[in-house]
Parts: sequence; C-alpha cells; structure tokens
Amino acid sequence: MLSYDDKHSMKKIIDYRKLLEVDKNADLQALKTVYRTMMKTWHPDKFTDSPEARVEAEEKSKTIIEAYHFLVSIAPETHNQSFAEYTLTTTTSMMLDFEYQSQVLKVSFADGSVYEYFDVPRAVYIKLINADSPGRFARRHIYNNFVYRSTSRLAAAV
Repeated sequence: MLSYDDKHSMKKIIDYRKLLEVDKNADLQALKTVYRTMMKTWHPDKFTDSPEARVEAEEKSKTIIEAYHFLVSIAPETHNQSFAEYTLTTTTSMMLDFEYQSQVLKVSFADGSVYEYFDVPRAVYIKLINADSPGRFARRHIYNNFVYRSTSRLAAAV
C-alpha cells in the first residue's frame, strides 16, 4: 500500500494520479472508468481463498477509493460545476478563519464554506498573516492561483 503524507500535498496529487494511472488532464469520466476497473480487480470479495490477500485487497481498495474521491474533488469539471458558488464565496463572504499545515492552507468562510489550497508556499502564508486585509490578499494571491477543493461539500456528503 502506498503511504500518503499530507506534508507533501503536490506529491499526494502526483501519487494518486500515478496509482490510478491518469494524468492531470483526465476528465471525470476517465477517472470513473479507471476507478471502476481497478475496484473490480481489487475488490476484497475476489480474495476469499487467502486471508492475507483479502487484507491486502481491502487496503488497496481503500487507497483507490481515497485517490478517486480526492482527484474528483480537484478536477476541472468539478470546479466548473461549482465555479459560480466558489466565486460568490471568495468575493463576497468574509474569511472567518484559516490554518496552514504542510503547505495546505485551509480557509473557512462566513457562509459555511471551507476550502483547502494545496502547495501554498510558506512565504505566501506569512504574507497572508501579515496582510492589512487577509481577505483582499487571499483574493489577489491565493483563491485562483492554487489547486483547491471544497472540504465543506465533502463533509456534507458524508
């Protein structure tokens, strides 16, 4: 099983793409096709003869599911479907809070939205902290400049 370390957000994206054997241009349909094919291969129910193989298949299938959902959440089609909502949030909703860990910036907004921005350099985060208006700084230098995903939508889906 591949291990994913959130300290390397771009590495996580690259590793997930490598696992599913897709490139950054893979659309949602391609991701879905690859995901379904891999899940057929690695479904734990196919490994009833060997407990060890079944455990390996369970771990592999969990990783495949995680990779698929993550890549769908950052896919251009996903962003296009929610772009109006994202733009409304980032232009009109006040930033309530933000946290930074391992090059991932998590921003919470007054409208309840939460977004993660990946591979944000520490220097950009320091400038955000020191900005007279963190919201204005983020609109100019973060919101449309980094790979992002909505985590509030993920929480609502669970």
